[in-house]
Amino acid sequence: MILPIIAYGDPILRKIGVDIDTTYPNLEELIENMKETMINARGVGLAAPQIGQAIRLFIVDTSPFGEDEELSDKEREYLGSFKKVFINAKILQEEGNEWAFNEGCLSIPSITEDVFRQEKITIEYFDENFEKHIEVVEGMAARVVQHEYDHIEGILFIDKIASLTKRLIKKKLENISKGLVNTDYKMKYPLLKKR
Repeated sequence: MILPIIAYGDPILRKIGVDIDTTYPNLEELIENMKETMINARGVGLAAPQIGQAIRLFIVDTSPFGEDEELSDKEREYLGSFKKVFINAKILQEEGNEWAFNEGCLSIPSITEDVFRQEKITIEYFDENFEKHIEVVEGMAARVVQHEYDHIEGILFIDKIASLTKRLIKKKLENISKGLVNTDYKMKYPLLKKR
């Protein structure tokens, strides 16, 4: 089932997610709904707070980046097959040079800005079967994981941009929270006036 994506301005996007365990109700269904929602919105990641659940769960699918002809065959293959569920994730280490990339977010439609992130992370997480992993992730996949990880920490990509840029986009952000933005996917706006 396609779920509405929570828009900027909703307090749930600022909550730190809580750990879950195998008893979390309807977890398998929730993960499938998140995948369907992400694909419908043409995203490469989606975190549970973005669909109204303040839990430490996010999904990533970097396969759209795997079609980039400018990448090496190895990079295309890696990104094309990087589809994972992250439960109770914890980034253990970030390393390498910081590099900028123009990021966007399904909860903040129509705004993209350059964000600097480190190129390599070590992350500990459980998959959808609650099997534990410790994995090193690099490049674009690491960036997507870092972006989604920030969501379960109550952080948005706009928190990582220059204060001048934040002031310049303030009105756009207010409009998003009021529902004054066009998307081709379902959204839930915190300040949309009921009629």
